Amino acid sequence: MDFKNLTILHHPLIQQKLFYLRDKRTNNLNFRMMLNEISGLMVYEVTRNMPLRERELETPLEKAVGYVLAKEVTLVPILRAGLGMSDGILRLIPHARVGHLGLYRDKKTMMPVEYYRKFPEDIAETEIIVIDPMLATGGSAAAALDFVKNAGGTAITFVCLVASPEGVLHLEKTHPDIPIFTAALDRELNEHKYILPGLGDAGDRIYGTE
Repeated sequence: MDFKNLTILHHPLIQQKLFYLRDKRTNNLNFRMMLNEISGLMVYEVTRNMPLRERELETPLEKAVGYVLAKEVTLVPILRAGLGMSDGILRLIPHARVGHLGLYRDKKTMMPVEYYRKFPEDIAETEIIVIDPMLATGGSAAAALDFVKNAGGTAITFVCLVASPEGVLHLEKTHPDIPIFTAALDRELNEHKYILPGLGDAGDRIYGTE
């Protein structure tokens, strides 16, 4: 299936780290460490085409012109699992602000339910990266993008580790203007709406809970 908004990041280091994240033998500590590393590598690729602006500076020898990002960056992790990606991205973009959005999936209806939201006041003026390790049904991601757009956000990108075809299709239908970046497009969802082959419940594997 061809998805027009989807970019799969095939960088060898990203794919190798994803291998260990998938492995059920990877413990919580190593899962968190690997997740931070792969998140940094992914955002390096995601930000490749962000606009720049010129700024004057003075080197130890003379005045010169350099380049900085044209806009500030806001990360919006979808709680709780999205927080596991934040530190790795902040190592590359330490000046980024972080807006938090708490959503969970109702086990009966499979619909996203909001329980927390706090965005920077000027989020509409920034480059926004919404992050969540898993894009399964796409319901939580679509709801998160709704909230960000309602706050005025326009320059938005969605980043996940693993996506299902169902989730990508749902996002392309509900938010056809949003680019999606992932390390892998997996086969399908099972009857419990888990991605196959996937990597299990990312939140549980990050925090050691069930």
